[in-house]
Amino acid sequence: MAAAKRLSPEQIVARLRDAEKLQGQGASVSQVCKKLGVSEQTFYRWRTKYGALKEDEAIRLKTLEQENARLKRIVAEQALDISMLKDVAKGNF
Repeated sequence: MAAAKRLSPEQIVARLRDAEKLQGQGASVSQVCKKLGVSEQTFYRWRTKYGALKEDEAIRLKTLEQENARLKRIVAEQALDISMLKDVAKGNF
């Protein structure tokens, strides 16, 4: 089984634009998915997430998602540090 190919957000947006053109020419969703090399589920997931975005907006979205994940990790680490300090202060170590 081949490994899944990861596409960048801007590549996904470009493929969705191609899909719109194909559908405008009368292609069905299954034909479009076959042409793009993705499943219908992936196509609909892409369309839900990236359908209304332009390429630069997709890049910005990806950057914001990465920053959000980084900040969540920082908050989790700080919460753990606070919990450990409270335990030490109570004498439960």
